[in-house]
Amino acid sequence: MKEYFQNIWYGLTTVLIGMRVTFKHLFVPAVTIQYPDVKLKLPERERNRLYVNMDDCIGCDQCARACPVDCIAIETVKSIPGEDLGKTSNGKKKALWVTKFDIDIAKCCFCQLCVFPCPTECIYMTDVFEFSEFERDKLVYNFVTLTQSEIEDKKANYAKLEAEKAAQKAANATSVKPAEKEENKQ
Repeated sequence: MKEYFQNIWYGLTTVLIGMRVTFKHLFVPAVTIQYPDVKLKLPERERNRLYVNMDDCIGCDQCARACPVDCIAIETVKSIPGEDLGKTSNGKKKALWVTKFDIDIAKCCFCQLCVFPCPTECIYMTDVFEFSEFERDKLVYNFVTLTQSEIEDKKANYAKLEAEKAAQKAANATSVKPAEKEENKQ
């Protein structure tokens, strides 16, 4: 009989110990944040969505090389002589047209390793953390400011310039060879 009452006492004490936290919060007013309207202040060094300021991007591809999961895709085209691409905000002259700058946030591990090697500091983490989507394709962010027709024009102009250089080089090579043959005959 003594063991029976000890088991009852043991059961009641363990329940009361377990309910201690519940009883503490029972009489304290709840603090509920109305999320969409009120947002918590994020820590200073949070890592969220990436953003690229294309006015400062020089197309150096260092961020894509630093990315451990290959979520950044960059394509560039050299500018033709006489074209002025402008300068970045820190005074560095641009030499490449950036025709593709895509970041696949679905692959991104938010490590911030792409931010540090950027010489113009054009890529950085923002404080936006709400980017859920129903389709995975919508998580690929395109930061290029050029239109598709402008991209095709830049590629065509550069291809034309390269073809002209190759033709000029071939013409120089053929004109040098007959002159060399005449010198060898003498």
